[in-house]
Amino acid sequence: MKPIAELPEDVRAGIRGVFLDIDDTLTTDGHLTAEAYVALEDLHEAGLIVAPITGRPAGWCDHIARMWPIDAVVGENGAFFFRYDHQQRRMHRRYFLDQAERRANRDRLESVKRLILSQLPGAAVSADQAYREADLAIDYCEDVAPLPDDDVQRIVNLFEEAGASAKISSIHVNGWFGAYDKLSMTRVMMRECFSVDLDASRDSFIFIGDSPNDVPMFAYFPHSVGVANVADFRTRLDSEPAYVAHARSGAGFAEVVDVLLSRRGLR
Repeated sequence: MKPIAELPEDVRAGIRGVFLDIDDTLTTDGHLTAEAYVALEDLHEAGLIVAPITGRPAGWCDHIARMWPIDAVVGENGAFFFRYDHQQRRMHRRYFLDQAERRANRDRLESVKRLILSQLPGAAVSADQAYREADLAIDYCEDVAPLPDDDVQRIVNLFEEAGASAKISSIHVNGWFGAYDKLSMTRVMMRECFSVDLDASRDSFIFIGDSPNDVPMFAYFPHSVGVANVADFRTRLDSEPAYVAHARSGAGFAEVVDVLLSRRGLR
């Protein structure tokens, strides 16, 4: 991983949009700092497409789409995207699976939940589970004492043995039924909302993340970036970001924004 300061000038000038993880990428120790939020707003005000790509739930994403300075949000690791039209005062919700499939999958996930909690008593269902529509989030360090790596991997294994997909974030293990991830729904969002074929223009977009559930994005975007705490997961990353910030979490996100906007005369 190269320092983000080494991102070439011509690349900085040609960036059309920024995709970003939320937990421990935009936030710091569970808080959205003023520094990070201002950086997010500055990106949006500069005219770039800005979209969080997160594992957080539908309930949170409805708020984020309405109230944050962004263009759209992908949630629950690719289960949907939400985009709010401020002029028409209308929320556009696009799901990867239809309502009947999501309902059936929730029943299947209920069985997986019982199995995981019975075998790993130190784990818990995430506090935001009530606001989820498509996945099951198992908390391994957000509101519980941190579990050892072997237990986190056991949670992944139990999801996969049940036929579900599973990804590790910086705070949860998320599991779901369905052939999608952060990248697949980001492609759909860009095509349907912005008439952008990402396969043809991925060089013009940057993704900023920090953990294993960001690996599809790290692998896909040639100018992907990790905040410094991505190094905490280095042994779990099948693909690393091309660049890395010097600072961790929200400060690292603000650092990346400084690099991008300084070339445009906005820093």
